[in-house]
Amino acid sequence: MKTLTLKEYKHIFDTMYSSLCLFANKYVENLEASQDLVQDVFIRIWEEKIAFQHDQAVKSYLYTAVKNQCLDYLKSVYVRTTQSLYEEDVFQWETDPFFHREVVISETNHILEKAITTLPEKCAQIIKLSIKGMSNPEISEELGISLNTIKLQKKIAYKRLRPLLKDYFLLFAFIAELKK
Repeated sequence: MKTLTLKEYKHIFDTMYSSLCLFANKYVENLEASQDLVQDVFIRIWEEKIAFQHDQAVKSYLYTAVKNQCLDYLKSVYVRTTQSLYEEDVFQWETDPFFHREVVISETNHILEKAITTLPEKCAQIIKLSIKGMSNPEISEELGISLNTIKLQKKIAYKRLRPLLKDYFLLFAFIAELKK
């Protein structure tokens, strides 16, 4: 077991922060609070010089620590007095299936975002809007470009993304099933 060097710590923060914030947001449904909770976890790792055996242990620790941080936040007096919190919801959030599903969704989102960053800027922008559920005419109106350009850019994006994401097909199919 070894503690993280500053370079390793920064790399983990840079690669995991966004995914962990999205993961935390599934619990607390407040992006600003999610970011604070994730930062608290990273601060604790650094200050307490927590040691890890390998990279997978770091990820596992981070997701579990963020989950626990979120649950503590939700159970806090402040949240209970300012927001309605139902015991059934807390019970569901504490279950392993919910935790594992959200980790898989978060990791899948990270893989997809990383692949999208390889696309040309306009292409990536169109795909992101499409993923958010916008139709081609809505994207065309939003970006002020023709419908044919949207279709062409999507075709280019799919052609470039397909080889990058081919190994993750089953994972994406699994996620689609989870969301039904």
